[in-house]
Amino acid sequence: MTDSLIIIPTYHEEENIECLLREICSLDEDFDILVIDDNSKDQTANIVKKLIQEYPNTIHLIERPGKLGLGTAYIAGFKWVLKKNYSYIFEMDADYSHSPKDLRPLLKACKIEGIGMSVGSRYKKGVAIVNWPLGRLLLSYYASTYVRFITGMSVRDLTAGFVCYRREVLEKLDLDKIRMIGYGFQIEMKFKVWKLGYSICEVPVIFINRELGTSKMSGGIFSEALLGVIHMKLSSLRKNYRKHIAKS
Repeated sequence: MTDSLIIIPTYHEEENIECLLREICSLDEDFDILVIDDNSKDQTANIVKKLIQEYPNTIHLIERPGKLGLGTAYIAGFKWVLKKNYSYIFEMDADYSHSPKDLRPLLKACKIEGIGMSVGSRYKKGVAIVNWPLGRLLLSYYASTYVRFITGMSVRDLTAGFVCYRREVLEKLDLDKIRMIGYGFQIEMKFKVWKLGYSICEVPVIFINRELGTSKMSGGIFSEALLGVIHMKLSSLRKNYRKHIAKS
């Protein structure tokens, strides 16, 4: 059994999911995979079920009753993982914007270098995004700038969804108190890991906009992030995060 597991939330990803899972399974490094499907109306879940027959000890599936939000999907995945023996847990998109080849350097940062959380960063070395509309690129870039200003964090790609955690980091977080469920989830997770005193490093990656399927991004999801950051920062002023590290 591998010590690493990748959580991949899905909703209508039948065009991408089989190729993505097969490519991950073909890597030299061994990774298990947990797909969390939010009742896709296409063939996403059925495709995963067929692949489970081929890779019964590697691919796992949780089916949820509806589209409940990216953040809640990852929280469900984290809780599932923490009942197992995995030491390194990944977040990864299903649309091929994250390259499976970049899993290795993210794992290396946590496993070899002892980093608490490694982030596949689009902005570590300039802007490494392919085929995004200019408006969306500027929105994402300046959103991270805004969040850095509000929170005081130095991480450049605070909205990145390609990350690796050491198990102990997730064990220290109160997963039931993660509030943001959309775009802001990624910001909140990084903020709380940082407040707990764990190291976060950015590994430069090239982000490629999806070629198949449709984006799940919406204005409401983005607004949640921008407004939620202020509430998150104010709430943090009343809580001593680092005492959890001192007691461990």
